[in-house]
Amino acid sequence: MSDNVLNNFRECYELLSNVYDQVNGEDFYRYIFPDNENSGELYSDFSHPNAIYLYHDEQDEGAKRRLRRRIMLNDTWASDYMDYVEGNGMTLCSGLTYHSRSNKLQYAQTMNALIFDLDGVGRSELEHVLERTTGSGDVYRSIPKPTFIVLSGRGLHLYYVFDEPIALYPNIKLQLKSLKHDLTFRIWEYKGTSQVESIQYQSIGQGFRMVGSTNSKYGNTVTAFKIGGKVSLDFLNSYAIKPENRVDVNRPYRPSKIDRATAAELYPEWYQKVVVEGNKRPNKWNIGYRKKKQVKDYALYEWWKRRVTEIEGGHRYFYLMCLVIYACKCDVPKKQLKADIQDCFEVLRTYNHNNELTQADVDSAMECYSKDYYNFTIADIEILTDVRIERNKRNYQKQEWHLEDIRSKKANMKRRGQPFRNAEGRPSKQQIVLEWQQLHPTGKKIDCERDTGLSRHTVLKWWSEECAK
Repeated sequence: MSDNVLNNFRECYELLSNVYDQVNGEDFYRYIFPDNENSGELYSDFSHPNAIYLYHDEQDEGAKRRLRRRIMLNDTWASDYMDYVEGNGMTLCSGLTYHSRSNKLQYAQTMNALIFDLDGVGRSELEHVLERTTGSGDVYRSIPKPTFIVLSGRGLHLYYVFDEPIALYPNIKLQLKSLKHDLTFRIWEYKGTSQVESIQYQSIGQGFRMVGSTNSKYGNTVTAFKIGGKVSLDFLNSYAIKPENRVDVNRPYRPSKIDRATAAELYPEWYQKVVVEGNKRPNKWNIGYRKKKQVKDYALYEWWKRRVTEIEGGHRYFYLMCLVIYACKCDVPKKQLKADIQDCFEVLRTYNHNNELTQADVDSAMECYSKDYYNFTIADIEILTDVRIERNKRNYQKQEWHLEDIRSKKANMKRRGQPFRNAEGRPSKQQIVLEWQQLHPTGKKIDCERDTGLSRHTVLKWWSEECAK
């Protein structure tokens, strides 16, 4: 453990242990998941979904397999905790329960705890956190009082254990995601509650190092302290900065009022695909074809891959995760993705940051190569990576309708003898760079960037050394 991280951990442990009760790992998870099934009644019904945790097994040392999954069962938990969690260098568990043996979000049934990660915390930051938990939701920068504070190594995990588990209907998952983003922004303040400037947003199904295990990066034992009682969803809602980010469990679904006949008329493509053909899988993004050869070149995926130079240290993992999502959206073969993600990994690992980017992060990101992420939104990608993505300006129309309007406008202007800007279409980025170089034979790349508004990467891509001579 580095000296700074070691001092932070010791100071935080000293402060919490003098005020609050420490909780051992076995009791900690029994408190969060009191309704796990017994081993003899596994999946007998859906009334008792189970927690699932991941752990490192020494038998897998050097093997491709990184972590094993295990169901947290009530009657075997005491022995399982000693065998698989206590003292283990890598164990992860979320605050969700699942109705299958897989911990994918699509199988999540309830949220028993909402968990926040606050990185870069020393004594001063911890004091700010505790001080702010005394205010109500309408007090500026106040923080909802957590059930537990867990010392993970470099920072804190704030656990909000619900008095009643939240049923994870599809629409509720989206609402909880918005609430977590909102509260993360409220909790994480640079030079206030964290020594890290860049806020790190995480999904509602994120797994965290388990209490009683060992943080393999720093060598400390992950330790929990009981701070408050269980919380209600209304309590957390009262701290949301934006009212629209609050969760309304009374409206888990928004059923459509359109009958099938009307739907067939309004949405013929959807009706044919979903109702007639029975294909309910989300559409992939069929884009990026070369017109002459009809060869797919994955333009959007390649565009995101080129943005690797814009990523800041705290967003490196999420950039890799989004690269995998773009590959999935654009139907990029997994073999090509594996080669590309390694190239991006080599670039990102050179960036300075407190947390080292490892091969395990690459393997974790590759798990997002799944249909579950087809509909991952642009807004989600912007939040996770802190990269602004410009939207296509089509006046809320489909592409073919938008282009039809443009062609019609162009024809009318031509008929009236009016000039049409860029009559042959918008100039290419290559053309813009070359024309600038011809006008400024002794100009520098940085000047080209400023004059044209193009990105550094675009200018470097199309810069002609012949024009520069």
